[in-house]
Amino acid sequence: MLDYIIVGLGLSGLAISEELDRRSKDFVVFEDNSQSSSYVAGGIFNPVILKRFTPAWNAAEQMKVAIPFYKALEKKLGVEIIYNWNIYRRFHSFEEQNDWFIASDNPKLSAFLDPELKKNTNSNLIAEYSLGKVLNTGYIDTEKLLDNYRGHIEQQGRLKLEKFEYADLKVYSDHFEYNGISSKNIIFCEGFGLKKNPFFNYLPLRGNKGEYIVIHAPDLKLDFAVKSSVFLIPLGNDYYKAGATYDHQDKTAEPTEKAKNKLISALKELIKCDFEVVDQIAGIRPAVSDRRPLVGSHPELDNIYCCNGFGSRGVLISPNISRMLIGHIEDGDALDSEVNLERFTKKHYKLVNS
Repeated sequence: MLDYIIVGLGLSGLAISEELDRRSKDFVVFEDNSQSSSYVAGGIFNPVILKRFTPAWNAAEQMKVAIPFYKALEKKLGVEIIYNWNIYRRFHSFEEQNDWFIASDNPKLSAFLDPELKKNTNSNLIAEYSLGKVLNTGYIDTEKLLDNYRGHIEQQGRLKLEKFEYADLKVYSDHFEYNGISSKNIIFCEGFGLKKNPFFNYLPLRGNKGEYIVIHAPDLKLDFAVKSSVFLIPLGNDYYKAGATYDHQDKTAEPTEKAKNKLISALKELIKCDFEVVDQIAGIRPAVSDRRPLVGSHPELDNIYCCNGFGSRGVLISPNISRMLIGHIEDGDALDSEVNLERFTKKHYKLVNS
């Protein structure tokens, strides 16, 4: 009898697995590689919404949990996944500069925004109105993290690389059975795949498609990330990731020429040097209308849980939320009402006996 079955091994499933391992719980993870949003995530840990100069939701708390979490994973997996460098916000006007000064005086932002404007010294970067420096930021290589973590739990015999068939799950009063596996609990961490989940497809999960391009720009020589109309992220060896697009209509996983051209156009307004597009990646972000995660239990079936809806901030959100959910299950801790999926249950879920 296992303690948990986990369905999905993106950032959510990984964080849940780590919290269960920390508590010495027995679990198995099912992953069929049908969802790619964690693989194509920007990977930036940034506590500030740089479009409006406002703090991201619970950013300070999430940073306190996330950074030690990823440092522990580096040590555990023996790979480098954290890259600490600064993010610079390119200003488009004097009005934006003034907004930056005002935001840097905000107690919730003062630890993250440098009030002193930075003059652009890179001849290939277009920044007429200077730059604003965001502090305590960096990048998690989510692809390297997920690849190494999957190898790690596969060696432990905890990974099932196969599609989870909902119809084969047998629900009993105190446990579940699935293809010869018995478990006390099951947690679905499927990203946008949750839309096909018969237990939680009532939840208002809205997918939005994000696309990035990877460019090779030998003359750019940029050692920090820049946020303008797009993010430009250094990957090393003169390669950079540029993105991302947001498309609320297209739910396909394939890269599009439209998004590629949009990103190229935005880059030409940001950098002067030549560059070559060497790769393009796409994924569907699992987003929610109120921009809060979907965490909690099924309205009627005991011990079936959901951990989803992280949108574009899974790198920061997943370690804290996973700890919250497992604390709720194992210790009876209350779930934050902002993330508890019960906020949608009354409106979106029709009880069987109603």
